[in-house]
This record gives sequence, C-alpha cells and structure tokens, in this order.
Amino acid sequence: MRNYLYVLIVLSALGQLRGQEEKTYSFSLQEAIDFALENNYKVINADRDIVDAQKQKWETIASGLPQISGAISYQNQLKQPQTLFPSILIPEQFLPPGTQQGPDIFVPLIFTQPQTATATATLKQQIFDGSYIVGVQATKAFLNYSANNREKTGQEVTKATVEAYGNVLLAQESVSIFERNKATLQKNLNETVKIFENGLGDEESVEQLQITLSSVDNQLKNAIRLQAITLKMLNLVMGIALDAPTQLEETLDDLTQKQIDFGLLESELNIENNVDYKLVANLNEQRYFEWKLAKSRALPTLNAFINYGSSAFSDNFSFFNGDQEWFNSSVLGFDLSIPIFSSLKRSASTQRAKIAMEKAKTQLTEAEEQVRLQLENTKSNYTLSIEQYQNAKHNLDLAERIEHKNEIKYFEGLATSFELRQAQTQLYNAQQEYLQSMVEVINKKTELEIILNNKS
Repeated sequence: MRNYLYVLIVLSALGQLRGQEEKTYSFSLQEAIDFALENNYKVINADRDIVDAQKQKWETIASGLPQISGAISYQNQLKQPQTLFPSILIPEQFLPPGTQQGPDIFVPLIFTQPQTATATATLKQQIFDGSYIVGVQATKAFLNYSANNREKTGQEVTKATVEAYGNVLLAQESVSIFERNKATLQKNLNETVKIFENGLGDEESVEQLQITLSSVDNQLKNAIRLQAITLKMLNLVMGIALDAPTQLEETLDDLTQKQIDFGLLESELNIENNVDYKLVANLNEQRYFEWKLAKSRALPTLNAFINYGSSAFSDNFSFFNGDQEWFNSSVLGFDLSIPIFSSLKRSASTQRAKIAMEKAKTQLTEAEEQVRLQLENTKSNYTLSIEQYQNAKHNLDLAERIEHKNEIKYFEGLATSFELRQAQTQLYNAQQEYLQSMVEVINKKTELEIILNNKS
C-alpha cells in the first residue's frame, strides 16, 4: 500500500511538471506588450539600473555623514632598536661591566618593551566641501536619467513587441495564402494534364503550371519556416522560453483595422513628454553640475575628527591578561584645506566645463527641432501606410478578379498559359503587398505613439 501511494505521488508530481512545461501562452497585442514590459530581459536590467541609481544616491549622501573607523595594531620587535645615551647621566651601578662614566662616553640603551598593542577608534565628520554639496544635488539628476532611460527601454521593447507580433501574423497569413494558392494551382495542373492527355492542349501549358506550382511550393515551405522563427522572436522579446507554445488572439486584418486612427494625426506634441528630448535634457543637467563641481574646487574644505585609543607594552604576549596595564589617549582636531594657486589649472577646468554646458544647451535645441521634424515625418509615414493599405486592398480585389477571369478564359481556350501565369503572378504579388501594407500600418502607428508619448 505504501509503495502504491509513493507511485501515485511521483506520477502526480511529474504530471504537474509536465503541465508547467507545456503551458500555452495566449496574447492579444496589448497583452503581449504588457507582458514584455515586465518580463523582457532589457526591461529587467533597466529596473535594476534604477535600484542601482538609488543606492548610488545614498552612497553619495553617506560620504558626508559621520564616519567611524577602528584599528588594532600589534608589534613584536624581534630586534629592539638601541639608543646611545651619555654614560655620565647613568648611575654607576647600572652601567655595563667595564664601562666608565665620562662626558664623551655613550652607552647603548633600550627604552621600550619589545611587544606593543594598540587599539584606536576615529570619528570623522565632513563640515564643508563644495564638491559634496554638488554631488548630492547631482544625484537627483542621475535618478531622473535612470528613470528616463527605463522609459526609453520600455518604448524600444514596445516597438519590438509590436513588430514581432505583426511578423508572426504576417507569417501565419502567408502560410494560409500559399496553401490556398498551391491547392488552386494543383487543381489547375491536374485539369490541364487531363486536357493534354486527351490531345486538346499543349505540353507548354502543363510546364508553365508546373513552374508556378514549384515556385509557390518553395514559398510555402519558406513561410512555414519563417512562422516558427518569428514566433521564437516574439517569445524572446517577451522574455519567454523560445520553444514555449504561444498563440496570438488577433488576426492581421482585425488588428490593422484597430490601428487606423486618423485622430492620432491631429494630436499635438508636448515636447516635455518625448523621451529622447528628456534624455538630452538630462545631459544638460549633468553638464550644469559638472560646471558647478569645477567651480567648487576653488573652495576650501573643512573636516573634523576625534580619536580615542589605548596602548599596552609588555615583554611577553600578555595583553589579554586582567592585570595588563593600558594607557589611554585621545585627540580632537580639524583639517582645513585651502586652494591657493594652481597656475590657472582650476580656471581652465571651469572654463571647459562651461563650454561643455553651452554645447549641451545647443544639443537640446537641436534635439527639440529633430523631434518636431521626426513627428512630421512619422505622421506622413503613417498616413502613407494607411493609403498604401487601402490601395493594396483594392489592388488585391482587382488581381483576384483578373486571375479568376483568366482562369476561366484559359480552360475555355481563350487565353494562353502564359497569360494565366502572368495573372497568377500579379495576384501573388498583390497578396504579399496587401499583407505587408497591414504590417506597415501597425508599425507606423506604434512609431507615432512613441514620439507623441501622450499618457492618459
């Protein structure tokens, strides 16, 4: 009975593990974006960068707060130093044998015990340092930069997710279209072969259809391979295992209809919302604090410290004995450093920092103009993508009718196989242009939304 229960537990555990491994993901486009913004590898590291910036901020602040350090020292003078001492100052009974007293006679003496132990604690406090004040002010700018960089990463991940999602739908639609085209061609070829075998057609017509069928078959095989690859790319962007089964809940046509929003073309740009502009503004803040830091180097620095220590001396290692005598000492002091003359080095450094700050201001102006130009270009591209989509849809309808008419004419003997092949090739091109135009609408809208970055 016990073995039976054990087997059941093992099988249950294996079933749960297998269920976890075979978990199937299912996403709409927005769900895929939301999932990627939490699980994408770059996003995870960008979040860590924000935490790192917060720790760096405290590291900077803490450098100006009280600092306590301790030190323990032990010395054993294996060969003790000797000092020459006038013999005339030493009582005769303490002189080495055979040594006489005299003003010009010196005797080597050892004044200290061979073993010494010292324990000290020091408290340091920074009272004034211009560079510290600037550093604390700059930490806020660094946190802003980290936050804006995280937002930039999120936008890049959003764009990559939309493109990957669209590419999967494109591959799936391509497979479906190629399969229909192949089935139609195979049917046409079978009928043409029968006509040829009955002596009512020519061999060239069969060969033309065989060429077309072979081409479509190769395109179908390639589309199937791309379907698997694009799905893995989407999984990678979303932070999912490459081989995890993932399903898309939207079709390419439905998604394209959702992405057509002419009202977006009327949206006004708030330059303060654009991430690229904010990153260049962060650069301006950085250059400003670098200039203040260069100026602060001309200011004096003042630090205070208090030291407390205790020392012990012995012929043997007896410092942990209760009767060991320790001698205490304490020091209170101040360190004042005043920059006086640097041969104009500090002045040149300050001027260079000011030049860099002025350059950053110019870059900010340029960035604003670039964003405005990019907005106009992106609006134009979005409008063009919608127009091309509408045109491609119309052309596809025409190409389908033309191909259908030529197919009827061909089997009625009113059109040649070459004319049928031309109509089929025109249809296949129209199909691919139509699919690509839908992907363009989706991608161009995302690009426009990223530039506007209008948060509700």
